[in-house]
This record gives sequence, C-alpha cells and structure tokens, in this order.
Amino acid sequence: MAIKPVSMKGHRVVLLDQRLLPASETYLKFNDGPAVAKAIKDMVVRGAPAIGIAAAMGLAVHSSLCPDNKEDFLKELHKVADILVASRPTAVNLKWAVDRMLQVAENWPSDYTAESMRKRLYREAEAILDEDIAMNRAIGTHGGVLIPDGATVMTHCNAGALATGGFGTALGVIRGAREAGRSIKVISCETRPYLQGARLTVWELVHDGFDTTLITDNAAGHLMANGVIDAIVVGADRIAANGDTANKIGTYTHAVLAKRHNIPFYVAAPSSTLDLSIEDGSKIPIEQRMSEEVTHYGSHRIAADGVKVINPSFDVTPWQLITAIITEKGVHRPDDDGYHFLENPDTSTKTAS
Repeated sequence: MAIKPVSMKGHRVVLLDQRLLPASETYLKFNDGPAVAKAIKDMVVRGAPAIGIAAAMGLAVHSSLCPDNKEDFLKELHKVADILVASRPTAVNLKWAVDRMLQVAENWPSDYTAESMRKRLYREAEAILDEDIAMNRAIGTHGGVLIPDGATVMTHCNAGALATGGFGTALGVIRGAREAGRSIKVISCETRPYLQGARLTVWELVHDGFDTTLITDNAAGHLMANGVIDAIVVGADRIAANGDTANKIGTYTHAVLAKRHNIPFYVAAPSSTLDLSIEDGSKIPIEQRMSEEVTHYGSHRIAADGVKVINPSFDVTPWQLITAIITEKGVHRPDDDGYHFLENPDTSTKTAS
C-alpha cells in the first residue's frame, strides 16, 4: 500500500491526520512552520523519521514567509526551527532534520537571492524524504533475512510507512522478510494509551495482506511463554552511542520478557536515529504527555476525577536486551561493552535458520 504520511504541495505541507485512522483517511495542509510544529505536538503526524521529514518541510514552506534580506531571513528561520525542535523532545530525527536544513541556509552562496535559497530548502526537504524511503528499504533488505520462514513476529507501536517517509523501519523488516520469500505471521500490540498498534499498525498490515493478530500489551508475556512468538522487531526514537534505545512506552517490558524466553529482539531504525553525542540511555529526554490520553478514551472519561496520572511516551531499553540493531548500513551486533556504530556492520544476506 502506497502511504504518504507527509508531503509538500506548493507552499504547503500535507499531512495525513493519523489521529483519525483507521476510521477516516483525511489530509490536512499547513503553510507555516509553527502550524507544522503544533501538528507534530498534537500527533497529526508521528513516528521519529516522519516528524523529522515534516519539520524539514515545515522550514521549507516557512521560508516563503521569511524576509528577502539574508540576515532577517536566517533570523526568522532559526526562530521557527527552535519551535519545531521543541514540539517533541525525545525523537532525535526531528532535531537532525532541522539542523540539516539550517546548515543549508547558513551556507548561503554569495550569488543566491532569497528566492534561490527558498528553492534550495525545498529541494533539501524533498531529499530528506527520498533518502528516508531509500533507507527504510535498505533496512528491510538487511533485516528481512533475519526472520525465519514460517515465523510469527511481534511488533509494538507503529514503525511502518505511517511513521516514516514510506515502507517503514520495523514494518520495513517485516515487509522485507516477505519480499525475501518468507511466509510470516504478525502480532501487533495495541500500544496503550494512544493505540498506535491497534489503529495504525494493524491498518497497514491488513491492507498489505499480512496474517495479522492484535493483542493487548499485557498479553505479550503469556504468548512468549507459550512459544507463540518467534521474534520481536520494533522501531526507535533515539539510540544512544552504546545502543540503549528509546522507543514507545512498553518496549522495555517486551525486551525483558524476550530475554527471559530466549526470543530475538531487534531494533530497526535509520542512522538518523543514532545520537552518538550521548553515551547511554540515561541522557535521553523522555517526553511526558497529557493525562487525558490515560484517563479518557476519545472524549469519554474512563477514570475517576482527581486521579493522578504518569504518562511517559517512551521508555529506554538497555543495549544488553537488544539482539541486533538494523540500520540502512547493515546489522549491528553488540560486543561485551555495547554497540559500536562506527564499525562495519554485517551486510550479508545469509538466510536465518
């Protein structure tokens, strides 16, 4: 299924409103950076790679509103960049994409007019989108061969086409396994409290014709203990230099249970998700989201008035629980002191047994 969660049309960013899926496939248009930042914060678009692309496109379209004077142009662009980066703090792809756009603007050629720079920023945002899709397909190629034929694979949250420029990271591995000739089944966790698994991952997989089963998050351990799950693959929002990985809340629990039951636990993410500036996961900021996501289902309150809520959007899985991290460059495996991403990963296509 060709899914375009984020794109540009004219001087507007076009976002598939993921809050309405699977009931309604509705696209919204935004013509300035702050509006795109609000859409990111409000979860119109979500998923680490996708919000990075959306932010890059937000800067590109906002450049049309920047003054023609170079100094004022850059000042306005930096102001909007700060707003975009602050919209969601955990996913490093967001800042990575914004910094890449700012670097283009800062390296302003002497013969460029403001209009020349605007066109250059549009091209850069489109390049970020195209590169993300290519990286996802490479992730699928490298990771797909790790999944044995006949396996049942579990995933958590949504790391599919909706969370990226297209194809997906974790779901890219699942799609890559099928492209490699594997016959597989998929189990999707519902992913409380925002239900990205139930609403989004299942929507993608069913439309793509996968044998798909939906479970509650707290059923995963039972299925692992009873030999139902053969492998687990998830995405990531930020990966520290040692391999500690931030992903949707609940991922750490699944990883602990996978270790207990000797089930391989894979993380799939583009290299833009790596944050080599921090040595371990304790330095990753964890976004705290609104209490209504827990106390309500849609507009209907399901918890007593006055109850306190803790609603972290992510948790951190230590590198020791991760079998391998799959990027577009290959399959990274840890040694005794963690992951070493600057070394050459395995890029073989040896069939999993």
